Amino acid sequence: MDLIKQKIMGKLMSKYYLIFNILLLSHANLIAQDTTNLVEGNLLESKESLMKIENQKNIYPGKPLIMSLILPGSGQLYNQSPVWKTALFFGTELTSLLAWRNFKNKAEDYRKEYQSFADSYWTLEDWVLNRWESNDPEWASIPALGSLTGTHDLRLVISENLANELNIFGNISSDSLENSEWINWVINGDVEVVRDRHFYENIGKYDQFVGGWQDAKEEWYKEEKNVGDSTEIIIKTPLKQSYIDDRYVANQMLNYAKYSITVLMFNHVISGIESVWYSQKKASEKLKEASNFPTNINLVFNPQNPLGIGGVRMAWSF
Repeated sequence: MDLIKQKIMGKLMSKYYLIFNILLLSHANLIAQDTTNLVEGNLLESKESLMKIENQKNIYPGKPLIMSLILPGSGQLYNQSPVWKTALFFGTELTSLLAWRNFKNKAEDYRKEYQSFADSYWTLEDWVLNRWESNDPEWASIPALGSLTGTHDLRLVISENLANELNIFGNISSDSLENSEWINWVINGDVEVVRDRHFYENIGKYDQFVGGWQDAKEEWYKEEKNVGDSTEIIIKTPLKQSYIDDRYVANQMLNYAKYSITVLMFNHVISGIESVWYSQKKASEKLKEASNFPTNINLVFNPQNPLGIGGVRMAWSF
């Protein structure tokens, strides 16, 4: 009886062993297939990565630098930088140009306005008559008002007849008007002032020309100006102050135009520097990516080996 049981158990064990081996072999084959597929997949991905690297556009740092110095944002576009960088530099360029043009045009408009204002309210005749016919004792006591000569002068042009009579040719200095004989010539229009850039600067800047404003005789006043260690007395009139304010606004517009050009220049430089930095960064990342060779090490299944190991498989992707 025991012998029969042993035979039956032996047959069952043989069947179970056979089934176990079949299952083990099937599972091992699946593992081997998965391992092979994994290695092949890694190799394929590595090849695709290398193909992408090879197909990437070569970026030369000198080219985007020159492009950015010429037109900010173009170097970033060449480097395939994020879109916001290209938009930022190009937008700054466009905004600076528009601001420069706007402020320059405004400065020109204000310049025409204050020059027209001076042409209407400052005359050579008033300047001379207030010097020679003023009845205000205080006026005469102020050196800048009691004399037509000073640290600066105006250029005068005389009529052809008077020039021939006096044998004078070309422009003359306003210091000549300190001679009272010239009063009638000024009144008659034989002597006129040259209204150039120096004229428009002098009549608003220096006290010696304040007498030329129409309201100088009745409305002139003193104003103290702190110049550091001392106080300077400035002679003004309401018309002169209005003229000074208009010139100040015009000069401010010119300053804003200069600031716009400064921003424009810095935009070129910064765009160029950024384009070189970004191209170098991309080149470094590209080199680093190309130098990383993926390595895979896997066991090879061998059904003839009791342990199922038939060797070691190593793969390098480059």
